[in-house]
Amino acid sequence: MTTLLVVEDQVMLREALAALLDLEPDLDVVGQVGRGDEVLAAVAECSPDVVLLDIELPGLSGLDVAERLREAAPGTVVVVVTTFGRPGYLRRALDAGVRGFVVKDGPVEGLADAVRRVTAGELVIDPALAADALAAGPNLLTAREQDVLRAGEGGATVADIAGALHLSEQTVRNYLSAAIGKTGTRNRTEAAAEARDRGWL
Repeated sequence: MTTLLVVEDQVMLREALAALLDLEPDLDVVGQVGRGDEVLAAVAECSPDVVLLDIELPGLSGLDVAERLREAAPGTVVVVVTTFGRPGYLRRALDAGVRGFVVKDGPVEGLADAVRRVTAGELVIDPALAADALAAGPNLLTAREQDVLRAGEGGATVADIAGALHLSEQTVRNYLSAAIGKTGTRNRTEAAAEARDRGWL
């Protein structure tokens, strides 16, 4: 029997997914949570074999959760189940040790099959997404450029970003300029939107 933790912020979807997966004779949903910052505690409490993880979660993103689970629970297999099939997200997920990446618009039987395959040691990736990721190429932004774009997304000033990240204002301007150039956009707002669309943030 393979035990599962379902992580999804939409209550109706989470409960429906858990109920459908529980109908499978070899799968057992042992927990459900709706926030990213609740996952580590839930994994510690119910010790699931597999965590089914959405990307867009309150508290902590699914990709950040996956990175933390790799350290905190290395024996737990993570499968990302998301509507956000962005190539950059796939690359980040794989870097975080995720063993499966499937999109939500597939049948629940396909998800159950993905769970069985990852627990057997396979890597399971939505084929269309894999092709898109190869075509898109790598994330061109450095970690610091990503930090600066994220810090500025809410309309923060250069001074605000500099203070939050403990950088000089000129350094922030340099990172923003580099990010704008790499995304082929006209300003930092467009750069952040483009980077997020590509899954780089």
